[in-house]
Formats: sequence, C-alpha cells, structure tokens
Amino acid sequence: MTTNKQNEETQRTTPHEGALGQPKSSQRAEPGTKGEGDYFRIVVRPKEEFTTFRYDDVGEKGHLLRLAGQRSSGSWDTQVWLISKEDAHLEGETLVADTEDASRLIAALGSKPKHVEGDVFEAQDRPNLPENKKPTEAQQRARRENIKKAQQARWARPEMQK
Repeated sequence: MTTNKQNEETQRTTPHEGALGQPKSSQRAEPGTKGEGDYFRIVVRPKEEFTTFRYDDVGEKGHLLRLAGQRSSGSWDTQVWLISKEDAHLEGETLVADTEDASRLIAALGSKPKHVEGDVFEAQDRPNLPENKKPTEAQQRARRENIKKAQQARWARPEMQK
C-alpha cells in the first residue's frame, strides 16, 4: 500500500520529462508544401540568414506580399515573395502571372522561379548591380524628375515670387 506522500512524489515530473512521456506526433508541415494555401511562395534567400521576420504588403492589399528578414547585423532583405493565387496560376511546373503586378515581380527576379513542391518555388533575387554600373538609367531619370518637382514646389511658394 502506498501513502499519499509516496503518490505525490511519483507524480512530480519536470516539464521536460512530461513532454518526453507524450506520444510522438507528426511535425507541422512547412508553409506552402501542401499546396492548399492562398499564395504561391517564391523563396529567394534561405531563412537561416535571418533572425527576425515581417510581412510587407506590396501594391494592393493581399495580392503581393514580401516576407522581409532582418540579419544579425541589423540590415533587412527579402527572404520570400508571396503571390496570391488570384494573381497567378500553375501551368505544369511553371508559375504564370495573371496580373501586371505579378508579371512585373516575376520578371524582376534574377532567375525564373523553379518549382520545388506544393506552392513553393525557388528563384534568385534581382541581380545586384556593381557600383560602376550605377546610377542606372532609371535612377538618373527619377533623380531628374525629383529635382524638377522640388524646383516647381520652391518657385510656387509665395515668398519666392517677390
């Protein structure tokens, strides 16, 4: 016969011991691997490079999402692009854009998205231009437009017209 004190001692286990005693369950599936989600996932960098993550809505709400990761150095970069299934579809193993925003994103990538499994694709991020190729034509054009806007705003102020 056991006493109450003996029963209490045998029932005391640490949380770790308690977890070990639980039946083994299957692991949670990685995002996008089942093919049942609302987004196609284009991985451009391994998640191990980052310590913190956040989602950014790009363009219209809920259509294109950017999963940005923060490195231990503090810099942010894109880890994954998410394209809504309303904006793209699969043809065989190829991701085909249905909207202009999605096609611009796919075209801006450094390589064609390669199907991995489910809704997951891998691609290279847009190419990193060497410093001797900068400023690009688009950067120069944007700078000229910004200067023109600033000049127009400056000359439109009443105190400048005297």
